[in-house]
Amino acid sequence: MKTLIIDDERLARKELTSLLDGYPEIEILSEAVNADEAFEKIQSLKPELIFLDIQMPGKTGFELLEMLDSSPKVIFTTAYDEFAIKAFDYNALDYLLKPINPERLAETINKLLSHDEKKEKEDTTPVKKLGATDQVFVKDGDRCWFVKLEDVRLFESDGNYIKVYFEKNKPMIHKSLNALDEKLDDRSFFRASRKHIINLGWVDTIEPWFNGGLMVQLKGGEKIEVSRRQAARFKDMMSL
Repeated sequence: MKTLIIDDERLARKELTSLLDGYPEIEILSEAVNADEAFEKIQSLKPELIFLDIQMPGKTGFELLEMLDSSPKVIFTTAYDEFAIKAFDYNALDYLLKPINPERLAETINKLLSHDEKKEKEDTTPVKKLGATDQVFVKDGDRCWFVKLEDVRLFESDGNYIKVYFEKNKPMIHKSLNALDEKLDDRSFFRASRKHIINLGWVDTIEPWFNGGLMVQLKGGEKIEVSRRQAARFKDMMSL
């Protein structure tokens, strides 16, 4: 598994590298000392996994993840346990306190490998993508709906939940946006950013936006920014 270590402390990087020597499944591609350097290396090296420090000079590890349209698997490493709950809002695979305990690291690596083996088995089974004509069951608390996906104009990530926009309703479901994105037919739904999936059938207007991005207004009135990296693909999908 191709891996990037992101930490501003040289000794912390060296310690983690030494600990990971015992795991031939983990291939360390490179290291980064801050969020900006890490962002560039993630774009160029495309690691499958990152070990990410939270408190770094400049941007935090959380801010780095918010810069990415899609993130590798994340294992947070930090000296501060007060970030634990917030870490899992970012769908982190695990959270390691520094100095890293070798036995605790072993648990994390085993969890990582078990997760990948399970996913590999699932990937060999053909999965039917959900399209606009499919109907889904949505439950939020005591309220339930059967909703046609063509009526859902927007999915918005909110921590470990997704807000589903249809009619005047905005129920919350416990699911990650990445998992949902894998299930939806990309001929009908488009991943506009790390936080949003839009229904292409609900697009009303498109305007140029900052840094080469786009601002899309849906027929329901919501305005969604399409990131620069997704803008070219979006233009291709929306043109003849």
